[in-house]
Amino acid sequence: MITIRPKPNGPYLVTNCQTLKGMLDGKEHPSDGTVALCCCGGSKNKPFCDGAHRDHPFDDAPTPAD
Repeated sequence: MITIRPKPNGPYLVTNCQTLKGMLDGKEHPSDGTVALCCCGGSKNKPFCDGAHRDHPFDDAPTPAD
C-alpha cells in the first residue's frame, strides 16, 4: 500500500512507491520505494524535495482564520 506522510516543515514522504507519474506531462519517475516531494516550492528538482525548505522561510503550521 502506498502511503503519504507529511514531515513537519518539510516534504511529503511517499513510501511503497515504485514509480511516480507526473499528472501534467505523464512522465514516469522510477523510485527505490520512497520519494520525498517538495512542499515549500523552493526545490530546484520539483516535484522532488532537494532540502530547499531548510533555507527558505517555510512553516507548515495552519494560519489563523481572520
